[in-house]
Amino acid sequence: MFNPEFLTTDSEAISGNSLIEYLQDQSPDVLQRVARSASGDIQDIIRHNVQGLLGILPGEQFEVKIQTSRDNLAGLLASAMMTGYFLRQMEQRMELETTLFGEGGLDADPGELKL
Repeated sequence: MFNPEFLTTDSEAISGNSLIEYLQDQSPDVLQRVARSASGDIQDIIRHNVQGLLGILPGEQFEVKIQTSRDNLAGLLASAMMTGYFLRQMEQRMELETTLFGEGGLDADPGELKL
């Protein structure tokens, strides 16, 4: 899951970053709770996406080693994070539509609106 230790890094790249400062002010419990909010479905999609980007071969048949630069790895992680954020927003939208309109979403005839 989430490792709050990365927030204590003394790096020039994150100095003056207001988001890092905000995260540093949060308790580890809050950070863990937010990190756990990603459903298993979201985690599976992100895992599949990252494996596709890396070109993963089956681990039981191949010993796979990946080498990359720090910048490329940072880009991959940023992409995975943005994908997770997007997927969580879409999951919340789907849950809201299901609650308001039933399984068919907006395309279905809502009939009687149940709140």
